[in-house]
Amino acid sequence: MTAVTIIVGYLVLGAAAGTMAGLFGVGGGLIIVPALVFAFGLQNIAPEITMHLAVGTSLATIVVTGASSALGHFRKGSVHRPWFMALLPGLMLGAIGGVFIADNLSGTVLGTLFGIFVLLLAAKMVLGLNPKPGVGLPGKAAMTVAGGVVGAISALFGIGGGAMTVPWLSRCGASMTQAVGTSAACGLPIAVVGAVTFIVVGWGHPLLPPWATGFVMWPAFLGIVLTSVPFARVGVKLAHVLPAQVLRYSFAALLGVVGLRFILA
Repeated sequence: MTAVTIIVGYLVLGAAAGTMAGLFGVGGGLIIVPALVFAFGLQNIAPEITMHLAVGTSLATIVVTGASSALGHFRKGSVHRPWFMALLPGLMLGAIGGVFIADNLSGTVLGTLFGIFVLLLAAKMVLGLNPKPGVGLPGKAAMTVAGGVVGAISALFGIGGGAMTVPWLSRCGASMTQAVGTSAACGLPIAVVGAVTFIVVGWGHPLLPPWATGFVMWPAFLGIVLTSVPFARVGVKLAHVLPAQVLRYSFAALLGVVGLRFILA
């Protein structure tokens, strides 16, 4: 593949990820990671590091897209600072731990775990499983543990963590607006710490392709960032046109196919 073809492919990937993120209301990581695994495979990147490179690069893109989202929610007053600060230590420590777990797993095992996680999310969407609203904030220890779990799983799979943070904050008594806004803010430290740690653990790996620093592939990062943010607005507009139930089942089906692909591969 030529350099131009690769860059154009990343731009298209960013546009698709942004559109789907806006359309289905999820972070782009669930789309970006499998798409990058496919793209890296076409470039003959060593399969031993393909999954790690995809996850690390996905987290790096979330630093930019997550910052934009978090800033928007902050300006609208939907970020609840006490909850964010209570979760923050766990989020950062968990993200570091998640990267080290990923680094000690083979690409095959990491891909299988990603597939299982995606299938669980698909089942949750189909069944409409939502947490019961809570009445108050748990203690500091519980919030730290919750942040650690969210940070570890998010960094392990290259996602922003909204699929876990929003339900947890809802159980803590947050309104949906506060839960989504605070979750967006939580995704930023996960992405920053996770991406930096993936760079560190992958530094100097003998199988790394050109233009990669540790487990972050910069051409992919640049292409995705350039197009994902503007195309997210396109997805939002489409979301207001299509029926909510159709969107939910369509995305669940897409996640099901992706999850099975990773498990069977």
